[in-house]
Amino acid sequence: MAVVVDMHGIKKSFGHVTALDGMDFSVRAGEITALVGDNGCGKTTLMKILGGVLQPDAGEIVIGGKSFASLSVHQAKELGVTVMFQDLALDPTRDTAGNVFLGREPLKARFWLDKRRMREDARALLERFSIKIDDVETPVAYLSGGQRQSVALARALQHKTPIMVFDEPTSAMGVAETAKILGEIRRLKDDGIAVILISHNLFHVFDLADRVTVMALGRQVATFDTKESSPEALHQLIVAGGVV
Repeated sequence: MAVVVDMHGIKKSFGHVTALDGMDFSVRAGEITALVGDNGCGKTTLMKILGGVLQPDAGEIVIGGKSFASLSVHQAKELGVTVMFQDLALDPTRDTAGNVFLGREPLKARFWLDKRRMREDARALLERFSIKIDDVETPVAYLSGGQRQSVALARALQHKTPIMVFDEPTSAMGVAETAKILGEIRRLKDDGIAVILISHNLFHVFDLADRVTVMALGRQVATFDTKESSPEALHQLIVAGGVV
């Protein structure tokens, strides 16, 4: 399978704190790659660099054969990168439908938002994912943590792009909603999409992912196929910080 993302020697520091220290990471089309490691190992920082939210201090990002020293959010979107961050990036002043279509609002008469279509499409999308929100005109500030997470996931899943990143996508969800969303993520690879999954739930990792990359102290310490290991062995590797 073709490598669609190749990140080499990525470094990032915040003052005296080193978040990434020469991180290497690659992703293939039609695969789910899990990115795991203990808290603070640099997983989310790496994905924020891929999504253009942060710029690296050094390193190279290769997407679709094109090399970049850094990306802007606009460039990442143009290259087909969609990221659902753990902090969700929702607008609390807008309603549920507005957040589902945030940044991709349908227009009518060229300049006006098609709010009716947004509401109808948002209802259909939430129903498809078994997401229970009574009124799509409810401001997201009034939703529960699980509902807000569901809205962020619906926004990410409505438009399939070649590279999709999910950072702890079901951490605040119930059992039924989790099963539905994990099934949707699993189906993405059947469409040839390169999926990156960050999760502390190692059973979800082994249920979904084809490959796992383990991080410790801002570096890659192991990459292997999930069929060659187990959740228990991966847990021990994470606890040991890659030293086995």
